[in-house]
Amino acid sequence: MLNYKKYKRFQTIKLKERTWPNKEIEKAPIWCSVDLRDGNQSLVNPMTVEEKLDMFNLLVKLGFKEIEIGFPSASHIEYDFLRKLIEEELIPEDVTVQVLTQARPHLIARTFECLQGLNKAIVHIYNSTSILQRDVVFNMSKEDIKQIAIEGTRLVKQYVKDFEGEIILEYSPESFTGTEVEYALEVCNAVVDEWDATPENKVIINLPSTVEMDTPNVYADQIEWMSNNFKKRDSIILSVHPHNDRGTAVASAELAMLAGADRVEGTLFGNGERTGNVDILNIAYNMFSQGVNPELNLENIVEITDVYERCCKIPVHIRHPYAGELVFTAFSGSHQDAINKGMKKYEERQTGIWEVPYLPVDPRDLGREYEALVRINSQSGKGGVAFVMEHYFGFKLPKAMHKEFADIIQGISEKTGEIVPQLIMDKFKEEYLDRKKPFELVKCRVSDIQDSDNNTRIDLQLEYNGDTLTLQAEGNGPIDSLKKALIESKLVSTTILDYTEHALGKGSEAKAASYVKIKRTDNQVETFGVGVDSNITLASIKAVFSAINRLYSVE
Repeated sequence: MLNYKKYKRFQTIKLKERTWPNKEIEKAPIWCSVDLRDGNQSLVNPMTVEEKLDMFNLLVKLGFKEIEIGFPSASHIEYDFLRKLIEEELIPEDVTVQVLTQARPHLIARTFECLQGLNKAIVHIYNSTSILQRDVVFNMSKEDIKQIAIEGTRLVKQYVKDFEGEIILEYSPESFTGTEVEYALEVCNAVVDEWDATPENKVIINLPSTVEMDTPNVYADQIEWMSNNFKKRDSIILSVHPHNDRGTAVASAELAMLAGADRVEGTLFGNGERTGNVDILNIAYNMFSQGVNPELNLENIVEITDVYERCCKIPVHIRHPYAGELVFTAFSGSHQDAINKGMKKYEERQTGIWEVPYLPVDPRDLGREYEALVRINSQSGKGGVAFVMEHYFGFKLPKAMHKEFADIIQGISEKTGEIVPQLIMDKFKEEYLDRKKPFELVKCRVSDIQDSDNNTRIDLQLEYNGDTLTLQAEGNGPIDSLKKALIESKLVSTTILDYTEHALGKGSEAKAASYVKIKRTDNQVETFGVGVDSNITLASIKAVFSAINRLYSVE
């Protein structure tokens, strides 16, 4: 049995008059990508300079205006990458790069050396403030830990005096979620005071859930309490940096935004240490699905996925909420049926408002295709098979025919697993379009008759079990004439129950698809037949023979 008594909840806050549950997300936060720093440091094989540049260019293309590009004082590749961006003038004017450094004199000096030539940058300093790290890592008092933050801020101020560009300070009390909120507030206020922050010269205070330690509502309470108690709230950009240790980073970020966060740091697809950072794409697409502009250019999720997988060497999970291969795919029969009906209603209504069951967003808005919406396996039903036949091949099967053909496909899928659309079409041809036994139509002529109760004559030449037959009959239309000819032959005894048709394709090259439902009068067995031809009359005649061959093929 799991030794659950080994663990305990970390009590950080009891906020009774919270306001965030009554709010809604109405606008995008300031987004800051940390893919090139936090994300990169967590990779088994960190990115090369070329890969970092590809990722940087992707982030710029997506519309990120703040990008943490690395830890330039930590390694040559980090340093060289920033210098490459500066010297080759690869940073757009509206993009601010962010660099991370510990609050140590030689590291800050190296950082500012690397920043030379930039017009604007965010310098991000941090130190851990949590109860656990104060005790087991640093063995330092609260006052000592606070002084580290103050001294780091003071050092940055000194270098700013000789720096020609603009520097924005960001401070993170690392392991904020494991820190008493009163003490975290004390440290952050000390940094704000040391920086002399004003509404015109704001400081970024970043409150990370470096380790996710509780439910998202607790994080939101912490953020709201801090936001309400900062000494100079109007001089602070309140930022959050959620990690995903409990698997709730997206929820934590969203609730933190309700609680007062102005800014969110995260990565594409949630890459990062341990279980990862918050997935910015997930949050942004969530906003998009609610009619809120995420202020990022996310129209091509396929391109984003391709660059990410190539640079990070990590596959995107097939169940990722928006980018996953299967997230816009339904195998369940009831889901397929609902999607099929929803898509038709959406097209009919033409309101411009997306409302389709099981699809929170239109896949095309993300650069995905409809072709993968429905995939067929043993769990699929009649709606799914009908969807594939219509959306892939243009056959609008009569509703009464859905189950007949779906049962055929399900029998195959129970043995083989998933069935691709082309195999479904191949089986459709085999079962309906290509049947030539026992009757094979060789020739057919339909002619009008004047001055007669019957206005149509049909002349047929058939192959029947190796014999050539010639049949003629008159009726009030091609189908009626054909029925009489077959009855007079005494080879079949059937009744036509239903008939439908539609154009297969568009324009002058379009063909006609005909569907006929026929019943044998001797044993009451019913089935459908399908015919396709450029001539609608011949298509209907082919459909009749398709059905008769299905009814009589066992004899």
